[in-house]
Amino acid sequence: MDEVETGFKTLVARIEAREKEKVNLVEELRKKDSLLLTRMAKSAKPLILKIGLNMLERGKQDTKGELYDTSFFRKKMIVLGKTEPEGQRPDNQAKKVDDQFCVFSEDGKFYELLYSFDGFMVDSYLQPLTPDQALTRYGMDIMVMLYLALKDYLEGEEELVKALKLTLGYLYPEKMKR
Repeated sequence: MDEVETGFKTLVARIEAREKEKVNLVEELRKKDSLLLTRMAKSAKPLILKIGLNMLERGKQDTKGELYDTSFFRKKMIVLGKTEPEGQRPDNQAKKVDDQFCVFSEDGKFYELLYSFDGFMVDSYLQPLTPDQALTRYGMDIMVMLYLALKDYLEGEEELVKALKLTLGYLYPEKMKR
């Protein structure tokens, strides 16, 4: 009977050690989120010209809510995330932020796109973000959205996409149930 108890205790100790190892590995990988996002962005950059949109820079809104006299950013972008607006715009403290998005541009950079609306004019401010800032402000959803763009549009890199799915699924299983 002592051998069974000893074997059981050894098995439990191994399971606990593996769980601790898994937790440590996840934490180590999470510390490298910014690096992973940077590398994903490098792979996604060529796709933006194909799938990106020219986002609204400014425009006027009529009484029916329709925009006219619009202008758009020259760079194409994809929207990766949205968050609750944070106060005033950095370029003009008199303008309240009404909508706030994380975008990835054809130039391979992340930006925060801040929209303001004064009842007549919609205008925006495009603020550069580092990958760390983007992750801090918008969370892991931006990494998942970038993964989905790679999955849907990146051709010839199936192994990379599979590896990203496995990595993100391991780190953030709740976000990858899409």
